[in-house]
Amino acid sequence: MGKGDRKTAKGKRYNASYGNARPKATAKAAGTAAAPAVKKAATKTVAKAPAKKAVAKKAG
Repeated sequence: MGKGDRKTAKGKRYNASYGNARPKATAKAAGTAAAPAVKKAATKTVAKAPAKKAVAKKAG
């Protein structure tokens, strides 16, 4: 039983396949899995300068 034998774990590894001899590892989760918490990157808030008001010229 060697590399070419598809019924053994060694043959499954060689063939890159899964089955009873080489079961896939499954995550044991009870219920629904919670999404991983993602940290937000620190953002700088830049204060904007107030907009300049247009000055009306006096007609004269």
